Amino acid sequence: MRKLILIISLLLFVASCRIFSPSEMLRTKINYKYSQFSEEQLVQEYKIAPFDELAITVSSNNGEKLIGAANSTSSGGATYTVEYDGMVKLPVFGRIKISGLTVREAEKNLEDLFSKFYKDPFIQLRVSNMRVILFSKGQSGSASIVSLKNPNTTLFEALATAGGISGGKAYNIKIIRGDLKNPQVYLVDLSTLEGMKKANLILQANDIIIIKPQVNIPEKFTTFLSPYLSLSTFVLLIFQVFK
Repeated sequence: MRKLILIISLLLFVASCRIFSPSEMLRTKINYKYSQFSEEQLVQEYKIAPFDELAITVSSNNGEKLIGAANSTSSGGATYTVEYDGMVKLPVFGRIKISGLTVREAEKNLEDLFSKFYKDPFIQLRVSNMRVILFSKGQSGSASIVSLKNPNTTLFEALATAGGISGGKAYNIKIIRGDLKNPQVYLVDLSTLEGMKKANLILQANDIIIIKPQVNIPEKFTTFLSPYLSLSTFVLLIFQVFK
């Protein structure tokens, strides 16, 4: 009898090892070595990335005169898409490398190019489709695409836009960045004042933010064990009848 109870208990324990977060995405191992943000990254501006859409307005005489009606749209400039290889195709100049540059650097490079044809060119560039992906299991398993309204949106601002981290673990926020075949994974702890510095991190295009959910262990444990307890009760009943 005792052996039977022990066996059933062991089976329940082994089975319960994965009940707490079976649907949790992109988990890392217990001793996973996270990437560390450098001081430069913490103050880094947004950098243009492949598939960004750029609204570009070109003026001459340091902004006095708009060049070409084709450059004027309702959004304040013609729109060009950065291709998969980081190049953007522009009239006259063809394809030029632009990914990896900040908005300011890109404007300066374009002004240098246009200076060959126009006097004192003035470039205004805006990234119109900046966004990050946020998974927040603490909010009924919600996932959302958060649009970045300005090129220097911080993690704090993105979390506030998404409704905060209610139901999530403030000390376990992951940021996945870069090539998804070999991504960099960062861990941010917002449960302490020391972690606020990382919260001011400037988000980059297509960052993935994952908020680890809080788990109601008693509720999950009870829900999971119910069918097993019924089975064990049935087994014990059979054992008593035929012993």
